[in-house]
Amino acid sequence: MNRLLLQRTLEDFLAEDIGAGDITTDVIFTGNEQGEARFIAKESFVAAGMQAVAAQVFTTQNRAVTVTDTVADGTRVGCGDLLLVAKGAVADLLQAERVALNLVQRLSGIATLTAAFVAAVAPLPVKIVDTRKTTPGLRILEKYAVRAGGGHNHRFSLADGILIKDNHIAACGSITAAVARAKSLAPHTLKIEVEAESIDQVRECLACGVDVILLDNMNPAQLREAVAIAKGKALLEASGGVKLNNVRTIAESGVDLISIGALTHSAPAVDISMRLTPAG
Repeated sequence: MNRLLLQRTLEDFLAEDIGAGDITTDVIFTGNEQGEARFIAKESFVAAGMQAVAAQVFTTQNRAVTVTDTVADGTRVGCGDLLLVAKGAVADLLQAERVALNLVQRLSGIATLTAAFVAAVAPLPVKIVDTRKTTPGLRILEKYAVRAGGGHNHRFSLADGILIKDNHIAACGSITAAVARAKSLAPHTLKIEVEAESIDQVRECLACGVDVILLDNMNPAQLREAVAIAKGKALLEASGGVKLNNVRTIAESGVDLISIGALTHSAPAVDISMRLTPAG
């Protein structure tokens, strides 16, 4: 992740949560009390962001806070497992608690769901990838969590690659016309991907010499036919309607990539609690 961008993001999140001040903490504590906070898993899941995110939330709140014993990304933890230990002023630990928990609960949920999809297609030579269907403001974090779960990233933004989709094609008149325009003006460093909704469109994409073909909502028979037609001339990405109960069938068609929006837009948050005790 871009550490500078992450830092600004975390500062904004803390400012939003603390607002004009933590009234509860301010009226109970003097600011001198020291404590130790432990993140504890309340269920089994794949951990993500303990060091890269939660620890930075605490140190962003106050650099004097120390964070240790962070569980590595991608680790499968069980109920009761220790995830991290933060030590510092009680006020700082309490004020950073909710932002840190919200983020790692969300990120670990994404990593857990991603890991389930990755396991479902193993050991087939196919990559599970995310999409841009992310929560506004959380994209770098959510895509980070996908990687922690063993998946791969698609475009981070519209600037990362050319993806000609149905509306581009409709507005331009045809795949051939859209690809021709893209090739005439696009930097040579960018690959060109085109969405295809039929086998005829797959053939048109191949005739245009595109780099990647997105096979949109095709059934397994169509996917197998597309693989046979492409014969390695372009990478093939299956997308649309992918679930845990059908992802292996999709993978067995021979496609190179399977993109799944649900990894980031529908992953349930996991259960983590923070237990704080006074410093001894």
